[in-house]
Amino acid sequence: MPAAPSHLWRLLSYRSPPRRVPAGVDATWHHLGGLFSRRRLRPEALLRRAEFIAGLSAQHKDQPDVALRAAAGELRERFRLDRQARPDLDAAFALICEVAFRQLGERPFPVQIAGALAMEAGCIAEMATGEGKTLTATLPVVVAGWRGRGCHVVTVNDYLARRDAEWMRGIYEFCGLRVGCIQAGMGPDERRSAYAADVTYCTSREVVADFLRDRITIGATGQASHLLLRQITGDSSSQVMPVLRGLDVALVDEADSVLIDEAVTPLLIQGDPAHPDLDAGYALARELAESMRPMTDYRVDRRHRDVALTPLGSSRLAEAARSRGGVWRDRRRGEELVVHALWAREHLERNAQYLVNEGQVTLIDELTGRSAPDRTLRGGLHQAVQAREDVPISGTRETRARISFQRFFRLYRCLSGMTGTGVESTHELWHVYALPVAVMPTHHPCRRRELPDRVFTTAAAKWEAVVAETRRVHNEGRPLLIGARTVADSQRLSRRLAVEGLDHAVLNATCHADEAAIIARAGLAGRITVATNMAGRGTDIRLGSGAAERGGLHVLATERQVNRRVDRQLRGRAARQGDPGSSQVFASLEDDLLCRYAPKTSRLLACLSRGPSGEVPETLGRNLLTWAQRQAEQDARRQRRQVLRMDDWLDEFLPGSPDA
Repeated sequence: MPAAPSHLWRLLSYRSPPRRVPAGVDATWHHLGGLFSRRRLRPEALLRRAEFIAGLSAQHKDQPDVALRAAAGELRERFRLDRQARPDLDAAFALICEVAFRQLGERPFPVQIAGALAMEAGCIAEMATGEGKTLTATLPVVVAGWRGRGCHVVTVNDYLARRDAEWMRGIYEFCGLRVGCIQAGMGPDERRSAYAADVTYCTSREVVADFLRDRITIGATGQASHLLLRQITGDSSSQVMPVLRGLDVALVDEADSVLIDEAVTPLLIQGDPAHPDLDAGYALARELAESMRPMTDYRVDRRHRDVALTPLGSSRLAEAARSRGGVWRDRRRGEELVVHALWAREHLERNAQYLVNEGQVTLIDELTGRSAPDRTLRGGLHQAVQAREDVPISGTRETRARISFQRFFRLYRCLSGMTGTGVESTHELWHVYALPVAVMPTHHPCRRRELPDRVFTTAAAKWEAVVAETRRVHNEGRPLLIGARTVADSQRLSRRLAVEGLDHAVLNATCHADEAAIIARAGLAGRITVATNMAGRGTDIRLGSGAAERGGLHVLATERQVNRRVDRQLRGRAARQGDPGSSQVFASLEDDLLCRYAPKTSRLLACLSRGPSGEVPETLGRNLLTWAQRQAEQDARRQRRQVLRMDDWLDEFLPGSPDA
């Protein structure tokens, strides 16, 4: 009888509920515990320990590779036999630092070692852009891999997962570890092999989707204990075995994006079309919606992205649908289809929230600027967009499994991460995930100059000022990165710059294949790069020859984002590792942020600020933008709390369900 793989016991935990998010008095005590945790992991103490480890690492300099590999093997056995403790952690980190130098030519600085210590202790390490987070992560990841239960390194997209896995592969293999990488489009056998490695790089959506598919498999074939028995006896096939081997350790790159921003919407696994007869209904709903008048037949809530029919609109719709058959016999269902069509028209803009390529609607992640081909809008909204764009309608599908990102990541035994912008989410990261945030100092003092925001009364005045500022910075010979919120904005600005004869490159969701090449040249002297938020995550713009002497990279944001972290990510592209640089925001009272969260104040300020310059006083403009951002962040937190309440409801009424 074959022996069962040592990891299969983890299947038995698939139905165990995650740690509950504290509420009431428990939440107060939990908050106090977070204050203590942050104090216990002060950067000063971590840096003192990091200096000691750096000294230990120097002892390995004269060791030949054979001896260093043997030392790594001994440490691996020690960590495997004592998985829960941290035997010889300082010695392990010291050895990995030497391995990193031999494999990559880069020796981790003390601030990087301090960040690794924070992650090994179960924290989110905030490290500024350019401080080497990818290399820092290898220290705790190697230790987790040595423990033998697998470590998932979770990041925001396939490109970064593939790049980091290949980049750091030499370190892992030298330390006796196997590396796997999950990419979209992989089959079950490839995924099972990648997850069986000691270290697996993957995106949050891929690993969550694999987890849900495994839950469906377990539900279809019996309890996890039955699968374990079948594996022991050899009576199993790859078609009925889960691809994951459990959820033990996860280190999350860009943790605020994965754990906070993506937590607004749960991930769903959908089956066959539930109502194939609805396809014609979506097309008719679009026609009926086009005849409806705003404020008379329906009302729009820009802030909460809602649409509601008025009594007059409802009666007009009932009259128009009276002679229709099929789903239109149900008045409530017909109204729902029309409201979806109205919502798609009022709240979604082509080349802003979605793209249309080769007859398909592809959503755009507004926070990262990247296309998200694996995502769809829920509840028939995606089909409403397809009808609007006259592309084939995919059909609404029934939901077979559901889980929120908040619930999923709380299933890991050990969770940690890193990001460049975690301070703003300190309270939420602790409250939901019990993850304290440790802020690491920079290796070199930051030399970035943050210039005051400029706010214009109209979008036209703003874009004229952006073009003028582009020419000024370009004439100085400095590299310039211009941040645009949407694909449409980046294309609009590109056309303006072309008219002015300013040579530039564009990076957005329609040309993401050239991302690496565009970013590699973005730091050259006199280079102009127009980019969406794609340029704010996981990229490192290095200055070319002579660029530092001219003042370094200048980052010009063309509007404030819906939260402050995204703004800070873009500003962080400038002045990496002690380089010079500067950043500034140009905004207008017609920007989406102000139109949604401060429409009345924006209109009043526009009336009071009419002048030859078309510019709002600095203090007023800055305060208004900050207030609007806080309102947007508050709404997002409210949405995430609703997702948590849904998780609690599922725990109570559907325990153990794939939808829980």
